[in-house]
Amino acid sequence: MMIDTHAHYDDEAFEQDRDVLLGAFPQRGIEAVINSGASVDSSLIGLELSRRWPWVYCALGVHPNHVTELTDEILEHFAELSAFRKVVAIGEIGLEYHYEDPGRELQAVWFRKQLQLAKKLGLPVIVHSRDAVQDTMDLMREERAEEIGGVIHCFSAGVEVAEQYVKMGFYLGIGGVVTFKNGKKMKEVVREMPIEAILLETDCPYLSPEPHRGTRNSSLNLPYIVREIAAIKGIHEQTVIDITKENALRCFPRLASVRGV
Repeated sequence: MMIDTHAHYDDEAFEQDRDVLLGAFPQRGIEAVINSGASVDSSLIGLELSRRWPWVYCALGVHPNHVTELTDEILEHFAELSAFRKVVAIGEIGLEYHYEDPGRELQAVWFRKQLQLAKKLGLPVIVHSRDAVQDTMDLMREERAEEIGGVIHCFSAGVEVAEQYVKMGFYLGIGGVVTFKNGKKMKEVVREMPIEAILLETDCPYLSPEPHRGTRNSSLNLPYIVREIAAIKGIHEQTVIDITKENALRCFPRLASVRGV
């Protein structure tokens, strides 16, 4: 049974068949899914999905593209909501430099505040970092993120950066990009880093793996990611499934405790 550590089932792409899709997971080998927050509203919808479906968990947080929504009062509300045990992380949070709006300084302010919230709550973080490797690393070190832990979602940097994050106690989120022909950097990271450092994720509805690239993604595509990781590392697919599941339960302690592991 596989664990998808990063999904967005609150997304409107799932409006027509969300219930049918989520309801099918146990029969399709999906043991658990973490719905990651991107905005305030998506975080709240993810929370409701986790209340409704036994195998759906959630993270509360605001993506750097949406930090203009944030206030200290909203973070206080997130802190209150996190008393629900199926809130397993704060995320996704971080820095997004591919686009220039919101500005980098504002992104940094709210990344820092959300890291501090996670530390206060004793929850791991789901980190988004795009075209912002050094600033992300520097800010995390300033906030002693090694005391927080979590995952670098959709990891896209090189082996050297991967090694630094793993030394900080962070996992690497590996998704559909690893199946792309042009995903050479991610393939190298998978090859060089221990399987004990890797988490499975889809980032659905985005980033569908081959052979479904360009279509709506879902957790049902996890086997393609598993197959590619197994091929790169020369190990059995079941080994990938088993170890990445153990990794997810270590990364997200509430996931393990709620499931009674």
